[in-house]
Amino acid sequence: MSKLIPIPDELSQPFWDAINERRLIVQQCADCPTLQYPPRPTCQDCGSGTLGWKEVEGKGHILSFFVVYDGRYQVRIPDQPYNVAIVTLDEEPLINFYANLPGTPVKEVPIGAPVELIFEEVAPGQLIHDWKLVE
Repeated sequence: MSKLIPIPDELSQPFWDAINERRLIVQQCADCPTLQYPPRPTCQDCGSGTLGWKEVEGKGHILSFFVVYDGRYQVRIPDQPYNVAIVTLDEEPLINFYANLPGTPVKEVPIGAPVELIFEEVAPGQLIHDWKLVE
């Protein structure tokens, strides 16, 4: 399946650097217990601008999913239809990631199933994250 190549900005660069090291990090507020993703300039809960990064385990569960039949990203059109699952991070259930669940047939996404982080090279030296079902 073709994937989009990320174009990091100043805010997301630490996240993509960690992905290229096969690690998953999320922002952590220094002034309250909030973990957040995607990266933001301030804490989504208290508004603090004092944010750092925390490595998380890379385990989650499938919250829901949908199937893309008629998407507009040119690089993904040949792969249609394909699953897009919403994965809830076990360490912080308010953080969700999107996943294609490689190897999972279209429309056969088991809601509530455990998943784990995987990495895929999309360009020389550039990894992206995805999730797969835990066997």
